[in-house]
Amino acid sequence: MAKKTNDEITNSVYEYRVLKRMTQQDLAKAVGVSRQTIIVMEKNKYTPSLLLAFKIAEFFDADIHDIFKYKPGGQDD
Repeated sequence: MAKKTNDEITNSVYEYRVLKRMTQQDLAKAVGVSRQTIIVMEKNKYTPSLLLAFKIAEFFDADIHDIFKYKPGGQDD
C-alpha cells in the first residue's frame, strides 16, 4: 500500500492580485480559468496544475517560487 505524504503547496496569489488591484474575475480571465478556481486557490484549498502555476507567475512577471511554496511533510504509516 502506498504511503500518503503530508506535503503541501501554499501560494501568494491573493497578495499578488491585490497589489495589482485586480478582481478575482480579472485574474481568472487573464489566465483562462473560472473565478471559483481563483477563490479556492487563494484559500489554499486547490493546488493548480503546473501549467496554471506557470501562467500565473508569468502573468505577474514573477518567479514561480515567489508565488508558490512547497512545504514537505512527513509520511503517514
